[in-house]
Amino acid sequence: MSEAKATGSCLCGAVHYTLEAAPVGTFACHCKDCQRQSGTAFSVIMGVPESGVKVEGEPATYLGRGDSGNAVQRKFCGKCGSPLFSIVEATPGVLWIKTGTIDDTHSLNPQAHIWVKSKQCWVDTGELPTFDTDPVL
Repeated sequence: MSEAKATGSCLCGAVHYTLEAAPVGTFACHCKDCQRQSGTAFSVIMGVPESGVKVEGEPATYLGRGDSGNAVQRKFCGKCGSPLFSIVEATPGVLWIKTGTIDDTHSLNPQAHIWVKSKQCWVDTGELPTFDTDPVL
């Protein structure tokens, strides 16, 4: 996804968003929190400047700490439970969007796998670069 003006929403449609800025990166995150929160082996997340995301509706927030120990705000729809965004202390000013909530994902390609030290043994990371934790840390 290289263009701004993408849209997305939760499963029930109570929370919608518009991306008005280009993404800064897209990753498959294998941390234990992403596994638990997504209910599967990893989450694909796309970072966008917070100022470039317009949100309609009021997502609920779960406050926690990631595997790194940094604070994480996990935003989700309080009505249907869809995970939507994360705000991570280690990447100030970046909103991490759960890419499954984006309306058109045809041009979406992760750049790397992160937190692979926690990845499920059956996941094949293919040719993409891998990082044991987060390359930002």
